[in-house]
Amino acid sequence: MLEETSEKPLIETFLTSLWLEKGLSQNTLRSYRLDLTTFAAWAETYGRRIDEIRRDDVLSYLSNRMAKGISSRTTARALSCLRSFFRYLVRENRITQDPTLRVENPKLGRPLPDSLTEEDVEKLLASPDLSTAIGYRDRTMLEVLYACGLRVSELVNLKITEINLKQGVVRIVGKGSKERLVPMGDEAMTWLTNYIDQSRNSLLKKNLNQDAVFPSNRGEPMTRQAFWYRIKAHARTAEINKKLSPHTLRHAFATHLLNHGADLRVVQLLLGHSDLSTTQIYTHIAQHRIKELHQTHHPRG
Repeated sequence: MLEETSEKPLIETFLTSLWLEKGLSQNTLRSYRLDLTTFAAWAETYGRRIDEIRRDDVLSYLSNRMAKGISSRTTARALSCLRSFFRYLVRENRITQDPTLRVENPKLGRPLPDSLTEEDVEKLLASPDLSTAIGYRDRTMLEVLYACGLRVSELVNLKITEINLKQGVVRIVGKGSKERLVPMGDEAMTWLTNYIDQSRNSLLKKNLNQDAVFPSNRGEPMTRQAFWYRIKAHARTAEINKKLSPHTLRHAFATHLLNHGADLRVVQLLLGHSDLSTTQIYTHIAQHRIKELHQTHHPRG
């Protein structure tokens, strides 16, 4: 729930400008809105308007968040949001100085994503009950998620018109409305074809014009939260006791590709990462494959 703040009109103007300039997704804009309203509400408790904020105020706010146990990563994201906001205010001549200019980012460790072994993935894929339309849908979603390395939001928002079964690719509209074509592979394509032919219509019920590939049991587009709940339920059935996240199969996709010798830049393109350094985190998990390649190809391996 958003906190109340008198700075809401200014925040909304900034978010509109951000959307027009960068085409950010609604999820990203919601995160920005939450960060900014939280900051503005905090400032108001100390009698500060946005145009009165100084560097010490920003430092005090960040320290306050860290003292509450909010992670360095989340705090760094909030600071990044504030930087964008105050730069905008300077450009628009609302303020003369950017109070975030000499504020350093909180120090971050590099967290390694949770990753499943190939055996874990097989157990997870086999867990849905294929005798029901929902179970068949879930199996197909897991197959596509693992075969394509999609974000969960990309999977649940996938539309029938974005699938090309003849060419075996899906067209994904990712972060910042950037498009990419991702190959599915034979296994996922077979599951998807059978699901569309045999199970999807029974889930759509009367909503036959619904273009979501994976509707809920009410015939409506599925939410990210609902599918995350389904993943956790199937993991329990498969007796996978590792700590999971909504991106678990995306992480497994990247790690297993690297383990089997895929080029890092190819994995970057498939994942839709704009920066190679984001993809490089998976090389930490794929260390044993990297050592093998080094021993095979290096003259002193």
